[in-house]
This record gives sequence, C-alpha cells and structure tokens, in this order.
Amino acid sequence: MHMLNLGILAHVDAGKTSLTERVLHSVGVIDEIGSVDAGNTRTDTLALERRRGITIKSAVVSFPLDGVTVNLLDTPGHPDFIAEVERVLGVLDGAVLVVSAVEGVQAQTRVLMRTLRRLRIPTLIFVNKIDRRGAQEADVLRAISARLTPACVPMGTTDGLGTPGARFAPALSPAALDVLADHDDALLAAYVDGEVPDARLRAALVRWTRQAVVHPVYFGSAITGAGVDALLAGVGELLPPAGGDPGGPVSGTVFKVERGPAGEKIAYARMFSGTLRTRDRVPFGPGGGAEGRVTGISVFDRGTDTRVDAVPAGRIARLWGLTDIRVGDAIGEPRAAYQRFFAPPTLETVVVPGPGVDQGALHLALTRLAEQDPLIGLRHDEVRRETSVSLYGEVQKEVVQATLAEESGLDVTFRETTPLCIERPAGSGAAVEYNGKDPNPFLATVGLRVDPAPAGSGVTFRLGVELGSMPYAFFKTVEDTVRETLEQGLHGWRVTDCAVTMTHCGYSPRQSHAHQGFDKSMSSTGADFRGVTPLVLIEALRRAGTVVHEPMHRFRVEAPADTLGALLPVLAGLGAVPRTTRTRGDLCVLKGTVPAARVHALGQRLPGLTRGEGELESAFGHYAPVTHGTVPRRPRTDHNPLNRKEYLLNVTRRAGG
Repeated sequence: MHMLNLGILAHVDAGKTSLTERVLHSVGVIDEIGSVDAGNTRTDTLALERRRGITIKSAVVSFPLDGVTVNLLDTPGHPDFIAEVERVLGVLDGAVLVVSAVEGVQAQTRVLMRTLRRLRIPTLIFVNKIDRRGAQEADVLRAISARLTPACVPMGTTDGLGTPGARFAPALSPAALDVLADHDDALLAAYVDGEVPDARLRAALVRWTRQAVVHPVYFGSAITGAGVDALLAGVGELLPPAGGDPGGPVSGTVFKVERGPAGEKIAYARMFSGTLRTRDRVPFGPGGGAEGRVTGISVFDRGTDTRVDAVPAGRIARLWGLTDIRVGDAIGEPRAAYQRFFAPPTLETVVVPGPGVDQGALHLALTRLAEQDPLIGLRHDEVRRETSVSLYGEVQKEVVQATLAEESGLDVTFRETTPLCIERPAGSGAAVEYNGKDPNPFLATVGLRVDPAPAGSGVTFRLGVELGSMPYAFFKTVEDTVRETLEQGLHGWRVTDCAVTMTHCGYSPRQSHAHQGFDKSMSSTGADFRGVTPLVLIEALRRAGTVVHEPMHRFRVEAPADTLGALLPVLAGLGAVPRTTRTRGDLCVLKGTVPAARVHALGQRLPGLTRGEGELESAFGHYAPVTHGTVPRRPRTDHNPLNRKEYLLNVTRRAGG
C-alpha cells in the first residue's frame, strides 16, 4: 500500500485542528467530531492544548484514502511553536496550508508558505470558514496570489458564501490553464493550436503540483464539512506518495521524542529507506556515533497506533529502546545534513521554583523537556542554583509552566524575559602560559590567538604548531576546552564568529620512579590542558576585546495609512528602525528592524494604534551591536577564568595534586 505523510499548517486559529477532526470523521476514523472550544479534539492531547484551543505538539493520526495510507500531522500555528513545525517539515511528502476566508492571509501564513516553497514541499491551500459572516472568495484569492504564490489554481467556486449553507462546487476554472501554461511549454503549444482536453489539463496539474510549482486552492468549512471531500480527493490525486526503497540501507530521521507511562523514551521517526525491525541494532545520532537495539515498534493505522515487527521506508513509526536518541538524530545511514529551517530562540528567562519545589526534581523535569524539544536550551547556574530556558516567545512560558505542573507536579514562575545576546571579538588578541613558569600551576604550555571572523561563520580552531609536537589527545582537549570556554565570554554571552589558533604547546612526558608506577606530579595529563586553556583564552579575548550583539528581527507592519503618525513614535520608542515605507491605496507597509526583546511589546501595542487593523510579521534577521543603555551582562556559570585567583581556587588541577 502506498503511503503519504501529510502536514496541516496554518496561522493560529485558522482552523487546522477543526479540519483534522472533519477529515477523520469523513474517512470514518472517528464517529463524533471533536471541538477545539470544547477541548475534546483527537490530536490536541496536551491538557494545555485543550484549554487554550491551540496546537502545541505535532500529532500523528492515520487513515486510508483510495488505496493510500495517509499519516496526517496536525502542527502548531502559533509562532512560539515554530520549532515543532520545523521538525515536521523534514518528514513530509505534502502539505495542506489552511487560510481563513474571514481573516485572509496573515503573517504566519506567509512565513510558512515561504518555507514550504523553499523546501519544494507539494502544497494544497484550503480556504476555511466559508460559512462565517465576512467570508470572502475573490479577495482571498487575490491575497493568496499577491502574498503567498502567484501560481495558485482555484479548484472550484463557492455558493452562499458567509452563510451556514455555504457550499463548494469543484471545477477547474479557466484561470487554471493560464497558470499551468506559464510553466508547461507543451501545454502552451497545445493551447495555441486549439483546445486543451480536460485530461491533458488534469495531467499537467498533477505533474506541476507534485513538483511544488503550482498550488491548487480549495474552499470549504471544517465545521459544516463543505469542500472537505473535494480536498480529500485532491490529496489522493495531486500529492505524491512517499518514496524510498524498503530493500535499501536503513535510513530515517527522528522528529519527535516523548516519554511513555513508565518513563521510557519513545522516538517518532520517518523511515526514508530500508526496513527497521525489532531487535535490530542501529547506529544513530551525529555521524552514527551512538548505537542502540530497537525493542519495540508501532505504526499509525486508522486513528490508533499498532504494534508491528518491522517498519518499511515511507512510514512513520514510534520506536522503543533507543535510550540516548534525540530529536533530529539520523537512524542508520544519515541523509542530507539536518537543516534548521527557522531561526533559533532569541529570548531567555529564569525558571523560579515555587514553595516546596525540589531543585533536583525540577532539574530532571526541565532536562526531559529539553530532551523532547532541543531548541528549548537549558542553562544551569550551580552558584545561584538557577536554571534558564531559551524561548521563542511569551506563550512558551505558559507551556513550560503547565507541562511542569501537569506532568511533574512542580509549581514554577518566571522572571522577566531577556534577549539572548552574543559576543564577537572586536580585534585580535593573544596570550600564552608556559609549563613550569610562574604563575602557571599546570604542567602544560598553551598559547592561543583570537581573531575576528565573518558574521555567521561560527568558531573555527586551527593549529599553528606541529601536530606531532605533543600527543594528539592533548590537542583535542585544548580544542574541546576552547569551544566550551567560548560559551561564556567577557560579558557572559556566547562568543562566536571568531578563529582561534593554537600558537604554543608543550607538555611534560610521562615520568616514573624506579620500581614505581606513573608519577602524576611530574607528568602532564588532560586535566592540565583543561585547566590552563580557559585562563589563556580569556586573556587573549581580554586583549582582543569583545562587542556584545543583541538579536534583531526583521519586521513588516501593514496598517491604515492614516495611523502612520501614531505608529512611528511608538516604533522609535521600542528601538525599531523603519527602512522602507510604501503606501498601497489606503494602506501603508513599513519594513525595518526591531530588537527581538521588543517584538512582543510591538505586537501588543499595534492593535490599539491601528484600530485593530494592523498586521505584524517578524522573523530573526541578524545580530547588531548594543548601542543603547548599559551593555547587558550575563551571570557566569563556570569557574570564572576572568578572576585568576577565584578560578584557581575553584579548579582542582589533579587528584592529590
């Protein structure tokens, strides 16, 4: 049987989860349609999802459709959960992008469509809520063409728009030929020579939809069911089935990790090649560095998951037994490098435990949360006994808070959200500590030079000494320690976009007394290099200097032109810098940059400034030097090599040394 892994994506509240319920009812998986408002939907399984009426974790439900088994993934629509969407995109064969017929194309819709087009994921567009008052057809089609993709093909017309009896009549419009002919020279030639048969037109539609070149548009209502059967017919006909050779080498990707009732780790994986069986030992992780035995497999079938002995290419499965597996890990042979389609989190907050909350239990619960979502970064401060989490936005605080309360019984609050800054070297700097020379207490010579590197290049480590001049393990220890130390620069932020060169090295060879064993007090060990490297690197950084950069978002504000006078001073007060201003009819479009920390405030103030008509779209753009106010500092969580005396007191050079 053919497989199709299908994603449903949309702006928040466009009706994705309601559409999922209607689809599952239409194909006979469920007898009664759940309601987002009532909190009894099939795919929103988290209690917080049911209360808030938004999807937070991607859910998988399976159903048969005309000889094809469809794995339907209902993904989040709120921008705070874009990381969850990111992981799902890598396992999809096709997608349905939901647009509201009332609100039209919104900011998050544009972000999602840009990503779907960039990844060339075949996509159908479903315009939902045609039964609602204020629903539009022509205006929404124009907005889709202007703001999402000009290559959209209306798949029918509506009747009774804006009423409970609204219907969708499937039929290819004359516009379909114009759109398809733009991409198909043979079709254009046939059109010039005479009429194009419907079968020829339909074949071209299938071909170009499956290549993600054109995007069929359906109208309907998830509440009444109008247009849903036509959409399902389009899914079966127009989207490509999953590929992959079941007889090939095993290759899959993990896109979700959760814990079972007994605390066991369960990995959700899409298989791209081969067949994975229970009791198979498979490599996984970066470079296949880890290995585990699969102890159990289940696949999704007709709304439930079913235990099986094997999972072939094309299917999504839940796997047991791979205890160290993480989201994004490759299983078996790695595919193309796992790409991050969305920017990493740019905000951070400190988790404050409530009365009576055990710090150890909180640490464990947060570690498990980060395990399920690796983009929720954790940072532990042992001195202050604090834990920070990185976030996309304020709603994620509620999710973390509710998840800790419901799954672990832990009551927490949060401090004010702050931006996650970085440091970049301002210039070049070098330092060296020599073995056996005061004030170096370590049996190791390390010299390092730090140089600036192009933005976005990360950290590179190079050797300016002979590789054979000391054991390779010591070089590796220095490199690992350099990368670890750069997580906290002169101001406490991660240092990036720099090149670190090792300029000096030296060690004391293994020494032993007659008839006695190895004498650690006279011989260099890895601990010596781990101990001295932070002192050298921080001194080199101090001489180079660093500049703190804050995350900046690109923004696009569309608002009534007559509100521009009220809007501009507020933007200036939030540190936003408009780069372009364009007027389109009675609307103005502003584009520019704004500090990531102020995006939430801008979103909150925009409705009041624009009579509720303003629309904000923002995405991470770049890091910019902090030029206003006090340069932000981040409390250190290491042994503080900025203070040599304090550092040496905190670091034990070697046991008994």
